[in-house]
Amino acid sequence: MGVGLALDRPLSLLRRSTWRSWGSTWRMLGIAMPLTIAAMTVLGLTLGLGLAAALLLGSALAPTDPVLASDVQVAGPQTAVEHEIEEPDELRFTLTSEAGLNDALAFPFVYAALFLALGHTSPAEWAGWLAWQGIGKVVVGIAIGIAVGHTLARVAFRSRLASLRVAERGESLTALAALVTAYGAAEVAHGYGFLAVFACAMTFRSAERSHDYHAAMHEVVERLERLLTLLLLLVLGIAISRGLLADLDGRGVAAGLALILLVRPAAGVLALVRDPRLDRPQRWTIAFFGVRGIGSVYYLAYAAGEAPALVSDWMWATVGFTIAASVLVHGTLGAPLLKRAGALDPLGVR
Repeated sequence: MGVGLALDRPLSLLRRSTWRSWGSTWRMLGIAMPLTIAAMTVLGLTLGLGLAAALLLGSALAPTDPVLASDVQVAGPQTAVEHEIEEPDELRFTLTSEAGLNDALAFPFVYAALFLALGHTSPAEWAGWLAWQGIGKVVVGIAIGIAVGHTLARVAFRSRLASLRVAERGESLTALAALVTAYGAAEVAHGYGFLAVFACAMTFRSAERSHDYHAAMHEVVERLERLLTLLLLLVLGIAISRGLLADLDGRGVAAGLALILLVRPAAGVLALVRDPRLDRPQRWTIAFFGVRGIGSVYYLAYAAGEAPALVSDWMWATVGFTIAASVLVHGTLGAPLLKRAGALDPLGVR
């Protein structure tokens, strides 16, 4: 929700020019993420995992985290002008938009791992997986997110009843109402809730684009996500201190470090190699900053609920180690690498 509200660059289903302006994002989602999943799956097989377990490990570790990566993302919505605003920093925009979308788009691959683990191997079953998990649930999530965002924006900005025009009073907790409504409606309809929330936020942001209400909502979401991030990282730290990494071995360390230092950077560079919007330092910086986070824990927990035998203690230890290593490596190198790549700071200054 916070990422969707923060992005100033418009994206309209009916305007092809807006789709082209998101070209770097589509490259990261359509090329870098599948390459990452494939490479980690092959690595998992090399380390002795079964195909389903290896695919689950790759799928859980593929998405980047939109909250833990906040220091390398755009600062928030600009609302001081009447016209549509173009993001001034392609590097930060790509990292932000990628993190906002790839959580949901990794889900079909998690389902593929579950399909393998539960013995679904016939061509008809895999055709159904592609049609529903790969396409149908994406469409449902986007449609519900757009519908919820459009409806709430219409009420908040243009309702005939003054009591419902919450934008005039700056009641920024509407962001939470939009979040839970979009996510809940999408889950009830069996779509992807993460994707619905992002689409809802983007749709809401496109309404009355210059209104200060967007900045107020983003500020509330940003504060809440920071508090929740502190809590979740505290819980992760407690889990590590109480034995989460007890089953970690050299294979798990190799998998985590390979993802952070080799697989993600290589996949990102390959995805962006012909992108005219970025120079070489920017491509390498985007490729490097694949921050892993709570989304990986969510996917592993989801898979454990659906197929408990698929998720081993070793896999939990490997994911926990990878998140901790990512926080350390990317947190330490974030500022110097962004400065070296010529990125703007969050306020738009070099």
